[in-house]
Parts: sequence; structure tokens; C-alpha cells
Amino acid sequence: MKCAHAFALVACLTIDTAVAARAQQPEAAPDHQQHQHPAPPSPTKPAPSTDAPRPSGEQPARLPSFIPPVTDAVRAAAFPDVDGHAVHDRAINSLVQFDQLEWQSGNGLDGVSWDTKGWVGRDRDRFWFRSEGDRVGGQLEQAQHHLLFGRAVARWWDVTAGVRLDTVPGQSRSALAFGVQGLAPYWFDVEASAYVEPSGRTHLRVETEYDLLITNRLVLQPLVEFEIYGLSDRERLIAPGLSSGELGVRLRYEIRRELAPYVGVVWTRRFFGSADLARDAGADVSTTRLAVGLRAWF
Repeated sequence: MKCAHAFALVACLTIDTAVAARAQQPEAAPDHQQHQHPAPPSPTKPAPSTDAPRPSGEQPARLPSFIPPVTDAVRAAAFPDVDGHAVHDRAINSLVQFDQLEWQSGNGLDGVSWDTKGWVGRDRDRFWFRSEGDRVGGQLEQAQHHLLFGRAVARWWDVTAGVRLDTVPGQSRSALAFGVQGLAPYWFDVEASAYVEPSGRTHLRVETEYDLLITNRLVLQPLVEFEIYGLSDRERLIAPGLSSGELGVRLRYEIRRELAPYVGVVWTRRFFGSADLARDAGADVSTTRLAVGLRAWF
């Protein structure tokens, strides 16, 4: 009996040891032949096109019967021939602008200066007028008046032709005027005019100005002007060549676009032979003046 109990005890220990060893062993790797990775999916095939060719006997879709067919008359009405400048407005318009209407003070003298221009007409053909001058010390120093016909020859340019009348005490003159005016690249406003007097004297004048926007309402406007003469005119202290020039800087505040007060400085000078004639006559060769004025248009 003791031998039988001992044998049973040994058998139980052996079974417990085998079970514990079985539990500690890792699971066997799956059989690759029985558990293979699935193959990557094949790219999706595009859906078959629905625009299959029509059978040879099938007709294209027709418009509803209530829509009339497109005829040559309909095409001609939709796309008429544009002859010349038919797009331009035929209405008559006008503009008057006081570019400079100012009081000036300097060199011991006060005065009033003006520079006015305007036009009336259509988009391409207009009649222009200009007037500018200076009244210093209660007396008219000089004034020029133009009456011109202008025609637009390019998008931003006009050519002008007409007459000019100089109003100077005791020295009134007249001349034929030819010129060009417009907006140069980079927004420079240019005005160039050539004059021929009945006596044969010639005169070239070039003026350019630029509006520099500091803010939407505060504008700085520099201006440069030169005058060149072909013959001398001692009564007016003018010698041939570059006679005089003007440089002005004006700062304006646009209360409205058509109404703007301003302040500025204007410097004028005579050059070369004209300066010599001014010195001989005891006149000023150069002047610097403070300007306060109003710019307006309507």
C-alpha cells in the first residue's frame, strides 16, 4: 500500500510540472500556409463612360419648339458693326477749374495770382480757354489769355491750336498758339505750347505738375515751368534762349474734391541774357514768395 501511494504522488507531481511548463511556453506562430496576408487591393477601375457613341442613325437633341432658330439677322442684331468712334458720348459737357487762385507775399510786395482753365465740348473736340496773370502792388504786372480748339489724338493727349492775348500795361501783344497737353507716364500733367507773334517772335513754354497723395485728402503738388524765346524783347526784359523759370510747391487739403485750400512757396528766376537785362533795369532777378490760396472746379 505504501508503494501504491508513493507512485500516485510521483504521478501527480509529474503532471503538475508538465502543465506549468506548458503554460510558460509562448504560443506557436501560426502556420503561414494556412494564414497568409491578404493581397493588396487593386486600384479602382474608372466607371464606364456614359458618353457612348450614338448609333449612326440617332439624331442630336433638339431645342424646344418655342425657341426660334438662330438666323443671320439675329446674329447681325446681336453683333452690330462699330464704325469709327460710335462709343463716344455725343453730349456737350463743360468744366471750369481754378487751379491757382492765391495771394502771394515776398520781396516786400504783396499780390494776387491766378491760373484758370476750362473747356466746353464733347469727348474728342473741345474749345479751351486759359487765363493767368499776376497783380502786384495794386497794379497788373502781366496776364495771358488763350482761346484754343483742342482735339483728342490719343487716350490721354490733346493737340490744341488758337490765339493768345498778352495784357501788359502799354505792351499788349497777340500770337498764334499751338500745343499739346495731357497726362504723361507716371501721372505727370504736361502742357507744352509754342507761340508765333506777327512780328516773327517765337516763344516756347513748358509746364509740368504732379499730385503726390500724402493721404486721401492731403495732396502735395510740385510745379515746374520754363519759357524759351527765339528773339529778344527788351521792353519786356527778355533775351533769346532760356528766359525764365518757376518752381512751386503747394500743399492742399481737399475738403471736397472740387474745393481745396492750400499753402505753398513759389520761386521764380530769370536766366542768362534775361537776367542781365533785369539787372540793368534794376529789376529783381529772382523772387521767393509765400502763397495762400484756393483750388476749385465746377
